[in-house]
Amino acid sequence: MDQLFAPWRIEWVERDEGNADIDGCPFCVLPERDDAREALVVAESDHAFVLMNNYPYNPGHAMVIPRTHTGSFGDLDDETLLDHARLKQRTIRAIEEGLGADGVNAGLNLGDAAGGSIDDHLHTHVVPRWRGDTNFMPVTSETKVIVEAVEDTYETLHDAFRTQDGAAVSDSGSVHIEF
Repeated sequence: MDQLFAPWRIEWVERDEGNADIDGCPFCVLPERDDAREALVVAESDHAFVLMNNYPYNPGHAMVIPRTHTGSFGDLDDETLLDHARLKQRTIRAIEEGLGADGVNAGLNLGDAAGGSIDDHLHTHVVPRWRGDTNFMPVTSETKVIVEAVEDTYETLHDAFRTQDGAAVSDSGSVHIEF
């Protein structure tokens, strides 16, 4: 039997699953923290924010999350939808420019059956891709190798967001983008 040592996953295993109320929702709590870097909130706008994924598929795996607490895409008003879309656009630009990604996978898991681990607060995954980024590990051993720490990737993307038009560093340290 192959074993993969990943002690940081215990936080996920032992998490409080009380996400039914907004106070327990990590997507509601994290952007309100005083230290954006510690919370992994790399950028934000008036109606959405960008959170680095703790358990990335690739380095730079981020999520664009509307501030509105809902699991239904249809619940978002026009202003939030446009803000969310613009922030996705800026996130893709930051990933391409900051990480040199050759492409991006972006998508939502809506509803419990879609496979999302947090289904009561919608979020769009933005995953950087590079030509040849799939090697023998996932094919032969069903193991994905992440080559960079999330904290290091955070710094790279933070810098890439900071150089964009309308960007300014907020008091918490995230990059706030005005549209």
